[in-house]
Amino acid sequence: MAEAHQAVGFRPSLTSDAGEMELSAPMLQEIYLSGLRSWKRHLSRFWNDFLTGVFPASPLSWLFLFSAIQLAWFLQLDPSLGLMEKIKELLPDWGGQHHRLRGVLAAALFASCLWGALIFTLHVALRLLLSYHGWLLQPHGAMSSRTKTWLALVRIFSGRHPMLFSYQRSLPRQPVPSVQDTVRKYLESVRPVLSDEDFDWTAALAREFLRLQASLLQWYLQLKSWWASNYVSDWWEEFVYLRSRNSLMVNSNYYMMDFLYVTPTPVQAARAGNAVHALLLYRHRLNRQEILPTLLMGMRPLCSAQYEKIFNTTRIPGVHKDHIRHLRDSRHVAVFHRGRFFRVGTHSQSGLLSPRALEQQFQRILDDPSPACPHEEHLAALTAAPRDMWAQVRRSLKTQAQEALEAVEGAAFFVSLDSEPAGLTREDPAASLDAYAHALLAGRGHDRWFDKSFSLIVFSNGKLGLSVEHSWADCPISGHMWEFTLATECFQLGYSADGHCKGHPDPSLPQPQRLHWDLPDKIHLSISLALRGAKTLSGNIDCHVFPFSHFGKSFIKRCHLSSDSFIQMALQLAYFRDRGQFCLTYESTMTRLFLEGRTETVRSCTREACNFVKAMEDKEKTDPQCLALFRLAVDKHQALLKAAMSGQGVDRHLFALYIVSQFLHLQSPFLDQVRSEQWQLATSQIPVQQIHLFDVHSYPDYVSSGGGFGPADDHGYGVSYIFMGDDVITFHISSKKSSTRTDSHRLGQHIEDALLDVAALFQEGQRRKRRGLAEEGSEHSRDSLPCHTRGSRAPTTATNF
Repeated sequence: MAEAHQAVGFRPSLTSDAGEMELSAPMLQEIYLSGLRSWKRHLSRFWNDFLTGVFPASPLSWLFLFSAIQLAWFLQLDPSLGLMEKIKELLPDWGGQHHRLRGVLAAALFASCLWGALIFTLHVALRLLLSYHGWLLQPHGAMSSRTKTWLALVRIFSGRHPMLFSYQRSLPRQPVPSVQDTVRKYLESVRPVLSDEDFDWTAALAREFLRLQASLLQWYLQLKSWWASNYVSDWWEEFVYLRSRNSLMVNSNYYMMDFLYVTPTPVQAARAGNAVHALLLYRHRLNRQEILPTLLMGMRPLCSAQYEKIFNTTRIPGVHKDHIRHLRDSRHVAVFHRGRFFRVGTHSQSGLLSPRALEQQFQRILDDPSPACPHEEHLAALTAAPRDMWAQVRRSLKTQAQEALEAVEGAAFFVSLDSEPAGLTREDPAASLDAYAHALLAGRGHDRWFDKSFSLIVFSNGKLGLSVEHSWADCPISGHMWEFTLATECFQLGYSADGHCKGHPDPSLPQPQRLHWDLPDKIHLSISLALRGAKTLSGNIDCHVFPFSHFGKSFIKRCHLSSDSFIQMALQLAYFRDRGQFCLTYESTMTRLFLEGRTETVRSCTREACNFVKAMEDKEKTDPQCLALFRLAVDKHQALLKAAMSGQGVDRHLFALYIVSQFLHLQSPFLDQVRSEQWQLATSQIPVQQIHLFDVHSYPDYVSSGGGFGPADDHGYGVSYIFMGDDVITFHISSKKSSTRTDSHRLGQHIEDALLDVAALFQEGQRRKRRGLAEEGSEHSRDSLPCHTRGSRAPTTATNF
């Protein structure tokens, strides 16, 4: 235990031995500083928790209420209707001279009770208001009088200056949908991808499930929803992530990229220094709850629970189930460079190290000529191994190299200083971006500690990236942190003219601590096996990244359409051209409108989407017909998206029903059928949440280029996309080279062609509209779209729409 270890250094009486005095003094100082930091954290968190508990009121409101009661009492008015007199009678009698003190205490107690009742009423009222989702289901741009009234009430009850966790007590719980509605929506979603015979068989299984088992399983879910904070999120974390025995690499991690077109400095150590400093600034703001909660429409708060485990978090492998280990604080980062591990302190007695001091420490590591010890270079490949294997090896490693293992797992996060450059190059832009994505997703299989909540990767040319473990939180959380990091390290911290961090080095800092691993012989074979498996898995991933610069979000908005739905329909068209068939499509959306909500699946391959795709491939269909079908498909997708966000999705409910059936040992052929489904197209949009941090008009190149993930199926694709400013969409595509059915580059070309073909529909519509206006004598601005005929190839040059 840490307290006992530090207590060993304290001696009540010191001998005259100077060596012992020099040893004891720093240890006593560390005990004092450690206790001081602990008390500061406790007091800070107590105060923040107190503020969170009373929000949307404030401590000043209690003082105002108490003062008003005292004023009324002075004017011989009794706002308590006799309650304060009853309270005075219950207080001890301290004599006549303390009669006024008893009155003040009675007023304070009455004010506190009344204040608490008001706060409770505000919490209940706000929770009831936040349970309304009618605003989400209304057409874009339309707002009913009921929704306007709701917005006004939310504004009144929400208070001012919320902290990160201020709304947690007021968020509603995620509702359990009707099981009949869920089954009906499920059958509707699979109809486009099943033959008539297979669909009839699935429908029969569904009817049997509703008749025999659904009501019992639903009852248990309802019971859990009343008792737990969320009826599905904890099971989702445990059974989907922590109980998975597959390698984390590619299967459970995802990556985030740096700026696409610019690198603020080519100095690797400097970029690492600024980035680490910015990340720790974010952690400081997170600990003090100074990060503003995310609000939809500027009013509707989202759950912030996932922010708690960004830093100081490691996924610890277990034989049957992993667990997430989160520390309250960590004052160092673990660094990997050329097969060696280092422990770098991030704080001094005066606080967080400056970016220049951190750069100095990273440069010392880069300049260290010492070689890696045998098998140390490939040790991290164990974190990419199957979880059962890694759990067994870790037991031996914890015994033989406990101090080094704790330095890595107890770090704030992991930093990898890569020896190779990465990022976009002029010589071969396509191949360089693909290699960049592959390096972030898998690396070389042994240069990332995949168990950490995230790893910061700094390449030799100063390019950055992030590799994120998925179990502790979803992409919007790490994306929010990444946006802050890029904006802070580039625009606020900045670099000097020679590319170094601003400020001055600190020569008094101790050298980074080299970690030494005492690896027993029996671990060597495990490392070799893990490395072989990691290289095989890494070499099988086909990554393709391309920025689509013909048009972007601004053009889609001018079409009065949802940007996400526009892309999803284009993806359906691209996939059909790639494979000649439709497939179940997984699009992830958030359920953070509810307490501890995580994600839900939008099944984007709908009957309406299929009708649109078939029309696009039918030469006899006219553009107006295709455009009408496209709008129907977009409307259907929007309805599914809004239903999923409001807790009325399909997949999480069916997943929870399946888990209940397993606990009860009830066999359900219908739920087994649902569980066996293959998602051959998994998609996700990377949201830009803090656009105010980036000046996309003055600095259009300084925008994050998003990130990507591995495919969900051996014969499928993983596709993510991000809207970079108003005129660029960056796509990240992954597939497996071992599959003869997939090709990431081929799908990328189909996506580009599909986007241009869809845009051509609106181009023709605008031309028709202009011809009509011209016949009436009206003037119209010239077309902003380039000429493109449906089915033709995209122009080779990147022309903005």
